[in-house]
Amino acid sequence: MPEWLVEEGVGETRALLLDGDEVLAAKCRWPGEFHAGDAISAKLTTKRGARGTAVTAEGREMLVDKLPRDASEGATLDLVVTRAAMTERGRYKLPAARLASQANLSGDVFATARRVHRFPTGAWEEVWHSASSGEIAFAGGSLLFAVTPAMTLVDIDGDLDPRALALAAVKPLVAALRQFDLGGSIGVDFPTLAAKADRKVVDAALEDALADWPHERTAMNGFGFVQFVARLEGPSLLHRFAASRVGMAARMALRRAEMIEGAGSTLLTVHPAIKAKLKSEWLAEVERRTGRPLRIGVDPALAIEGATAQIVGHE
Repeated sequence: MPEWLVEEGVGETRALLLDGDEVLAAKCRWPGEFHAGDAISAKLTTKRGARGTAVTAEGREMLVDKLPRDASEGATLDLVVTRAAMTERGRYKLPAARLASQANLSGDVFATARRVHRFPTGAWEEVWHSASSGEIAFAGGSLLFAVTPAMTLVDIDGDLDPRALALAAVKPLVAALRQFDLGGSIGVDFPTLAAKADRKVVDAALEDALADWPHERTAMNGFGFVQFVARLEGPSLLHRFAASRVGMAARMALRRAEMIEGAGSTLLTVHPAIKAKLKSEWLAEVERRTGRPLRIGVDPALAIEGATAQIVGHE
């Protein structure tokens, strides 16, 4: 049976839904963020109709919607976060919340999943590298992902005839939606299918493949475009790479340093931009977990994602 596992990393917490060796879904959270499902108290500072802003005692601001008519500015509200903050190109979107009595969220896998010391070998890396590249290959074609402020876009490209390519893309597309933790508005550009009957066949395949994924969807139009809308509870893996590629790569570099085994010191070699991102408390935590001194080397020739870790002898 599929099972959610959680790995407490340095600088992030990761979750995978695994069915044997297959990754069905993935999520990650960074410390210090509000997360969907967090219960908080905050003072309502502004109200415009059913919407407003509230501030916690620590000064953290959030958007609140579906406010009742009798909610007044200055009142302290019991809230539940419905969407984490989102960083998009050129703007920052505050976290969103609703009154606790109105919240209707699914269970939090980070609270209920089984904690493990380490995921099965290669499981997190597979999803991470796919999200980093923004591309997933399948027999006869590939999915190309792009994050925009309006929606996540998916382009389907390949060498098969249009009908065959569209049908071949359905299964990997549906898998990617879960593996990248996608939500919100998602636009998919399938090959143009001139025949209405062919478009209906693809629509039926999507209907079947997405039966257990809560969403709304348009029928494929004459240009091959399909739009999905699903609950958005926070940044997807694609959004995190788009907004903070160096931050994602820094956390993966630390994971590599933590995973390597042996006696001596750990030498973690990174791009200069990664070194600037590494927090002292993160480095100390890696040393605590491994029981080895950690040294940071710099190589400008390395790719941002190309950090390497090795064991070296004591100096």
